[in-house]
Amino acid sequence: MDKRHPYVGLPDYQFWRKEVAIDFPEQFDPVKNVSFTIEKDDPVVTAGSCFAQHVARHLAGSGFNFLVTERAHPLIPKEISKKYHYGMFTARYGNIYTARQLKQLLQRAYGQFEPLESVWSGPAGEILDPFRPQIHPGGFVSEAELLDDRETHFDALRKAVEAMSVFVFTLGLTETWLDTRDGAVFPIAPGVVGGNFDPTHHHFHNLSVQEVVEDLQWSIDFIRQRNPGARLLITVSPVALNATALDRHVFVSTTHSKAVLRVAADIICGRNGLCDYFPSYEIITSPYARGQYFAPDCRDVLNAGVEHVMSIFLKHYGGVMQPDIEPPAASTTQQDNQIAKQHIERMTEMMEVLCDEERISNY
Repeated sequence: MDKRHPYVGLPDYQFWRKEVAIDFPEQFDPVKNVSFTIEKDDPVVTAGSCFAQHVARHLAGSGFNFLVTERAHPLIPKEISKKYHYGMFTARYGNIYTARQLKQLLQRAYGQFEPLESVWSGPAGEILDPFRPQIHPGGFVSEAELLDDRETHFDALRKAVEAMSVFVFTLGLTETWLDTRDGAVFPIAPGVVGGNFDPTHHHFHNLSVQEVVEDLQWSIDFIRQRNPGARLLITVSPVALNATALDRHVFVSTTHSKAVLRVAADIICGRNGLCDYFPSYEIITSPYARGQYFAPDCRDVLNAGVEHVMSIFLKHYGGVMQPDIEPPAASTTQQDNQIAKQHIERMTEMMEVLCDEERISNY
């Protein structure tokens, strides 16, 4: 017998009112139809915005093979290597906020692009890398040291591309600053942490859906030419913009940016096999969570939110069943807010997330 209408008999997860998370937010799990799984010994590379660092930390902590190809010298004390961000990323590339950054990083590592602006001076005259300006605290002692370190970094990146089984990339921003002379994009505007802002060739650019799709597709094709078996997971960071260069409210720019990235991710995953979208953005920002995964500043993600995201990630892609994570109770008093603030400070210190964009708040 024909259906009365096309929605008859569809699974519960396709209906809003049948979602169990309406009553039990900690059970929200929007992941369906994964195209691959990750074995414990599969080399996994993570990159992207600040939120990507949480993925790396949880994978390593759960016994998965988080691939690190750029390590500090064995004689360097652990606390020093940590300060210089060894092991925070697969290689020391720092935050890769945009798909354009990822594309150009791959081009540079394989000798296909050499930006005109390759060195910045810091406030105290220190030497900085414009494309990872905070990766080396205090700057390099000379341009020669920077260039030597950069070659070591590129070698580590090439090893990562060719050895990885899974690449997890977190899209963070569409707003970027570029050099109009050669199109090079920076993780942060020149002049914020180093370099000299020159309006004659440093221009603001907001990437479109088409541009993000084209840049991502280029990177996927490039990686798979060198590593045909690479599988990909694309995510969108739930963290709002710290600031916008456009003359409008930062939240309006945030919703625009996340919408562009979310649509681009959907297009890319629809075009490419063994390329999944993982809904970390939706888990954190969904109405089911009722805003309880955000800190009092309404931007930083609390550890409970990260735990929820990673429990779903490991459940579907790693076969790791974990207990449901309950959101923290809503803060309704000044004392509660203070407790939450102290918690954030402790978690921030523990995780030591590197985030170039945060420096904009200092101005």
